[in-house]
Amino acid sequence: MTSLADLQDEYAFLEADDRYRLLIDLGRGLEDMPEALKTDATLVRGCSAAVWVYPTRLDDGRLHFLADSNAAITKGIIALVLLTVQDKAPAEILDADIEGALAPFDLKNQLSSNRTQGIPNMIALVRETAQRYAD
Repeated sequence: MTSLADLQDEYAFLEADDRYRLLIDLGRGLEDMPEALKTDATLVRGCSAAVWVYPTRLDDGRLHFLADSNAAITKGIIALVLLTVQDKAPAEILDADIEGALAPFDLKNQLSSNRTQGIPNMIALVRETAQRYAD
């Protein structure tokens, strides 16, 4: 995946339509999530589109998330969230300012409220997972 800083620089220069395309392309780059993991237990509540997030723990204790959505833009938003936390230790995730990292993308003003309403729930799920593994 591209670094968040590089992506932010590119995003800042794009027009609205190109920003949509960038998010869609980012979502396409997500690692495939097996259909068997797309269950009610992995479904993120409060999203207008279906969003699934499944955490795994790497051998060294870092967390790796598989995620998917049935909506292309939403999948891109998930990819943005994951860029801030993917393959980090639980303590690093808990210390991360995910909202601050996403702020330069100004998603609330760039996308409809339907597209962004689930972002806090995705972030909360990632933090809850990190907290569980940190304990």
